Amino acid sequence: MDASAVWSHWAWPLATAVLGFVYVGLLVVQYAKRRKMHQLMWAVGFLFYAIAAVMEFWSELTVHWDPTLYRFYIVLAASLVGFLGNGTLYLVSKKRLWGDIYLGFNLVCLAIFLYGTLTADLLMDKLVPGIVVGGQALGASGTFPRLMSLPFNIPGTLLLIGGSVYSIIKFWPKKAFRYRVWANVLIIIGTLMIAGAGTMARLGASGGLYAGEMAASAILLWGFVMASTLEKGAKAVKAQRQPSE
Repeated sequence: MDASAVWSHWAWPLATAVLGFVYVGLLVVQYAKRRKMHQLMWAVGFLFYAIAAVMEFWSELTVHWDPTLYRFYIVLAASLVGFLGNGTLYLVSKKRLWGDIYLGFNLVCLAIFLYGTLTADLLMDKLVPGIVVGGQALGASGTFPRLMSLPFNIPGTLLLIGGSVYSIIKFWPKKAFRYRVWANVLIIIGTLMIAGAGTMARLGASGGLYAGEMAASAILLWGFVMASTLEKGAKAVKAQRQPSE
């Protein structure tokens, strides 16, 4: 098995899908208990991530990229960062309105991207079985609808990283909540890995996309699980305030 076959093996996206669905389940349980919009948006983003990984897994297992499947795949894969960033905006913003406005923006972009992708003439020579194609089959970089990934990736990545930096600054002085600092460091690393792998794929160097997605999903899952609750810190603060016996 040559190097390209190793990096495009179906085991990578399968592992990514499993990790993604695990986190979706955790987030759905949290949302059912607390009804927080950031949990719902993160659940949507990771659901897109997991479904796209299943599509990657199937294409590599069958050595066939179905054109219709690919159209939906590329929309889910390209837009998920926008919804993850939307969740972060809901979490750090004091006013829900900002998150609602950004959600409206994401939904409009999603509709435009989906319409453009479903009506575009695919470059079938780029839709090669057994090859990680990224967005290449949609056309040249910078053309519609391929460029519609940018309204998701740029602000979504900035929000994920910016929100994590904000949380690091906020929680570092609070020893009981310092575990959230390291959680946000992991989120930054995972986000940069996803953004880097996606950027390389858009430029045509998609060989390491699946492995990068799998590693990033594991790191993000670790970070989001650590950061998604304040209960651990709250209990520590309560214990510190209790008078010693």
